Amino acid sequence: MTDAPSTPTDNQTPAQPQLRVLAQYVKDLSFENPGAPDTLRPGQPAPGIDLSIDVRARGVGDDTFEVLLVINARASRKTEAGEDSVVFIAELSYGGLFQLANIPDTEREPFLLIECPRMIFPYARRILADTTRDGNFPPLMLDPVDFASLYRQQLAKRAAAVPGADTNGNGDPAASN
Repeated sequence: MTDAPSTPTDNQTPAQPQLRVLAQYVKDLSFENPGAPDTLRPGQPAPGIDLSIDVRARGVGDDTFEVLLVINARASRKTEAGEDSVVFIAELSYGGLFQLANIPDTEREPFLLIECPRMIFPYARRILADTTRDGNFPPLMLDPVDFASLYRQQLAKRAAAVPGADTNGNGDPAASN
């Protein structure tokens, strides 16, 4: 009998994919309240909110990736003259450092742009809500985000930009959503 490690046979299942969160952090946070104190007077109508969410991923070492959620919120309301007046602008780049194991290269991009942001989104949501609340506004509570849908939209944009492009998710994991 030897102490050599066994090699997988056809009967053994392959190693399960593993996703490990190494760190989470605020990379950049900005809050602007350009109309204060006028925008803080009671009795004003609720502002309209324009919101954008972007997901970016990049490799930072062997099987280690940084995933950034970039969330921009701009609140504005109509003045008595009918012009848009900025109430607040909130910008957050929230990052996560992830280690992936046993994930084939062809499946890496969906993990990075769907599963990783899904894991860190609740924390980014809380930070943005706290920031707007600390700016003396009601907390901006973001609805859950369908990162799979965002990913599919990004694949469609890539396919439209490059005729004959790969649309099955096997692209560059450094792409953004």
